[in-house]
Amino acid sequence: MWRGAAVRVLWGGGAGSPRAASGEAAAQLRRRLESELEDIRGAGTWKSERVIASRQGPHLRLAGGGAGAYGAAGRALGLFPRCDARASLSLPAGILNFCANNYLGLSSHPEVIRAAVEALEKFGAGLSSVRFICGTQSIHKDLEEKIARFHQREDAILYASCFDANAGIFEALLTPEDAVLSDELNHASIIDGIRLCKANKYRYKHMDMQDLEAKLQDAQKHRLRLVATDGAFSMDGDIAPLREICQLAQKYDALVFIDECHATGFLGPNGRGTDELLGVMDKVTIINSTLGKALGGAAGGYTTGPKPLIDLLRQRSRPYLFSNSLPPAVVGCASKALDLLLESNAIAQSMAAKTQRFRSKMTAAGFTISGKDHPICPVMLGDARLAAVMAEDMLNRGIYVIGFSYPVVPKGKARIRVQISAVHSDEDIDRCVEAFTEVGRKHGALP
Repeated sequence: MWRGAAVRVLWGGGAGSPRAASGEAAAQLRRRLESELEDIRGAGTWKSERVIASRQGPHLRLAGGGAGAYGAAGRALGLFPRCDARASLSLPAGILNFCANNYLGLSSHPEVIRAAVEALEKFGAGLSSVRFICGTQSIHKDLEEKIARFHQREDAILYASCFDANAGIFEALLTPEDAVLSDELNHASIIDGIRLCKANKYRYKHMDMQDLEAKLQDAQKHRLRLVATDGAFSMDGDIAPLREICQLAQKYDALVFIDECHATGFLGPNGRGTDELLGVMDKVTIINSTLGKALGGAAGGYTTGPKPLIDLLRQRSRPYLFSNSLPPAVVGCASKALDLLLESNAIAQSMAAKTQRFRSKMTAAGFTISGKDHPICPVMLGDARLAAVMAEDMLNRGIYVIGFSYPVVPKGKARIRVQISAVHSDEDIDRCVEAFTEVGRKHGALP
């Protein structure tokens, strides 16, 4: 009886008829939130979500239609003033997807799916527990061992995401006696993780080794120095100069941490990442990466490095201690993805040729592509309006790409980010280039 009364108090009536919180404080909050949301729309930075009605892959079906992400941005920028958010666009039935982090195409690989189903049936839907209580299964330990072996490190620890891994490492490792030196364009999760720790914080200019050296010289007064950088930067497709970073770290007695979310699985001869690509695997101390991109694309992240560090994280890392264990199906996916990579480097090696094909053809067409030799291929346009309208027009031609502008990227650096996958065919890539060329000429981005 008391439960029924509680439901009536919370929901104000029968099932399906929730009541908004009342009172002046709630009304004031609503007004403030609505004003902030309107500011986001007005700035042209509103992020809508297209609904996919198929598996993730190079070819998609979109549910419904609608103005979607670009239509919303376009309306805010005054590009499509008559376009209603619920209006249906005439989109092609099949969409070529060039904006996923599905670098190796393993998100829908039949063996990866089968491994997830088998893990689900054998180990259940979830653990309903954190790891140190009753949330560690044999498959979790097996996956951690496999991650460490893949990266040729001593041990590894799983997290719900790499965002959590980044949130959990700096606070556990660094004290007010230490210093952390971070590239200014590091991912938000690295920035947020560093904010949580009490170490002395230095920010060096993006991939500027002269500035990093100056900061390392100043940081000599601290007990421990940790240089933190993305291995590959997701907005620009550029790769950190790890050789030079490691040389400076050795010179100034510092440690090196890299976030490999946009490198694990496909950079380097065996897909081990930027440290393998640049020949410094023995000089990088700590690697954080994800299971949610190239390695099956489901979810999860990890830290791999010295065993004492991993042991310390199991004792002190708050996202690890206070988050549920990874679900068995997710563990099964990632474990099978690593099996495929450990068995053969063929998938990882296929990325280089496909990336080069797209970059060279786009450059020949007259576009400027940022970064170098990375499957993240930002098509630099400069103008936010141009990026929004071109991305919309690309979708109308059956090519799904994303336009980015301020504040996600600096003002005047708007671009359309293209991401190449191992499962894109040469015909897919050529069709994308042809569409870009047509749209670029239509909107004045090309002569």
